[in-house]
Amino acid sequence: MSDQTMQPLLEGVILEELTQLTLADVCRACTTHAESIIELVDEGILTPLGDVPQRWVFTGLHLRRARVALRLQSDLGVNRAGAALAVQLLEEIDALRTRLRTMDVV
Repeated sequence: MSDQTMQPLLEGVILEELTQLTLADVCRACTTHAESIIELVDEGILTPLGDVPQRWVFTGLHLRRARVALRLQSDLGVNRAGAALAVQLLEEIDALRTRLRTMDVV
């Protein structure tokens, strides 16, 4: 493979990891009640920083996970445990796809 056909390796910062959201912010963004988000934390779908709900700090990644889990529950009737498993598997699929794309570059 010649140097001209090689693609440059891209690097960046995921801003979602830097975003800090409160429980109220996540509730507003997901249009749900705090109890629903607390249940996602109890199930292990979300792991915010902080010791009590009033001090929890979420990231944009938590927000995305919450939206997916809540949508699985509302649209497909998946229970919390099933939503937790589905979110985990979806993230693993995304990670594997990313790895495959980087292998195609090399």
